Amino acid sequence: MMRLLAAIGANGLPYHLPIHPNLVHLTLGLFIVAIAFDLVAVLFPLEKPVFKFLAIPATRSGLFDVGWYNLVAAAVITFFTVAAGFYEILLADPPMDGISPWGLGTMDTLIWHGLGGVLILGLIVGMTVWRGFQRYIWRQDRGQQVQWSYLLAGLAIFVLMFLQGTLGAHLGGDFGVHVSADRILQAGQDPNVLLNVLFR
Repeated sequence: MMRLLAAIGANGLPYHLPIHPNLVHLTLGLFIVAIAFDLVAVLFPLEKPVFKFLAIPATRSGLFDVGWYNLVAAAVITFFTVAAGFYEILLADPPMDGISPWGLGTMDTLIWHGLGGVLILGLIVGMTVWRGFQRYIWRQDRGQQVQWSYLLAGLAIFVLMFLQGTLGAHLGGDFGVHVSADRILQAGQDPNVLLNVLFR
């Protein structure tokens, strides 16, 4: 058993540490920064004195640029996030008798998390297309590049991301899916093995 774990990693993956959780945080960060900068840019006339007082050379168009490029990056990276999630979940071997804090069994949690990932991917791509139309066609000649409805949709997606992230946390925390330290301990290996993997 230990030789098999060493060959394919503690999680049953062909690499030592899962990729999906890292990409998830990249998706979250890029999307949150995109919406946050667009919101700051919309409110720029109110915040301009603050930027001037703090000697921050910010321009409204620069803030909108940060929002746009982060959203494009979020749309691209989310394809890889979802693909890695599906690949890693196909190789998962979670216990099937557990119940999450939301009362869902293992398989229900896996299914809802997978569907949620595809939904969020679709929403982020849709937001990117919507944002592109606003930037290059509909509001090209306006100081405010984005509509309030776009910002509100982004905030609604934050809520969905929170729910999706909670399902993922249930998979890791309650069912031990791709939690390297948990798998190493279950296999009876020395926990220092994980440190050796991380720092070699």
